[in-house]
Amino acid sequence: MGAAPQKQMSPDARVAEFRKTFSRAETEVGRVIVGHQQVIRKVLTALFSGGHVLVEGVPGLGKTLMIKTAADALGLSFKRIQFTPDLMPSDIIGTQVLTESNGRREFSFRPGPIFAHMVLGDEINRATPKTQSAVLEAMEEHQVTVFGDTYKLDAPFIVLATQNPIELEGTYPLPEAQMDRFLFKVVMTSPKPDELREIMKRTTGSEMPKTQPIFDPALAPKQIETLKTLVREVIVAEPLERYAIAIIAACTPAGPGAVPEVSQYLRFGPSPRGLQALILCSKVNALLDGRVSVAYDDIDDAVVPSLRHRLLRNFQAEAENVTTESILEQVMKRVKRPRA
Repeated sequence: MGAAPQKQMSPDARVAEFRKTFSRAETEVGRVIVGHQQVIRKVLTALFSGGHVLVEGVPGLGKTLMIKTAADALGLSFKRIQFTPDLMPSDIIGTQVLTESNGRREFSFRPGPIFAHMVLGDEINRATPKTQSAVLEAMEEHQVTVFGDTYKLDAPFIVLATQNPIELEGTYPLPEAQMDRFLFKVVMTSPKPDELREIMKRTTGSEMPKTQPIFDPALAPKQIETLKTLVREVIVAEPLERYAIAIIAACTPAGPGAVPEVSQYLRFGPSPRGLQALILCSKVNALLDGRVSVAYDDIDDAVVPSLRHRLLRNFQAEAENVTTESILEQVMKRVKRPRA
């Protein structure tokens, strides 16, 4: 069950195996989740890219169910953390507890819910900045530190954080440094009438839809890590590199390649992590199309989810209700594809 060992496989066979695995994961999640195909695809893309995802949407759209279903389909462990104003860092990463064994007392580490393959941070913007920062080391270094001791997190590891865009009272906006650590930001929109009908049929009947794991849970982590190595091996030709860099430069205010809308409406543009996200997503897109080299369309598809949360708007943009998505749209109209 799942991907076959890839060391004995040809490059074409490895690509085919990647596409098959990815498609099966999408299908299994789709058995439970109605619609949101692009969101599901980007969540899986982030997993195979080694990144994290910020999911924005109003309550009731199935954000939590989608992420748990993805973990079930892939045979990975799953933990949910409900972020609240009184949540403490130790509630996330764990703490040292005093235990007694054979008449001896000693401190032992009790892991927190961050120790899972797929971690859902529900309504992350409801926690205080101090608690939010407790997740930073885990996201960036795949480890946590408690009382000077460092504990590694098992791979694969992905944080999927949700936030509610319509409730501001009692929330703490995510710092730019933490936003930048998310590979993607995806937005879940309200379902269409035909999707609502399907949701009603699936959730109000006598049987709830279920998913089947595509990997043996005991082998899933290793098999996914093997597939992740293939993503890194996808080729990016020199003109494609220049194109991706030109997009980042065009989004940087006061930079030599900045487009007028960027200089007018942005305070800061994307960091180098934005370029990394752009390339990694493009590589997964190429594999899903059966190629081992990135094309321009692969990069274009990755621009909005990779960069929308890395652009810091100024007061004028907020006053005129200019979104980062509209700014990126103008950027893509002005940045030309280099000639080979």
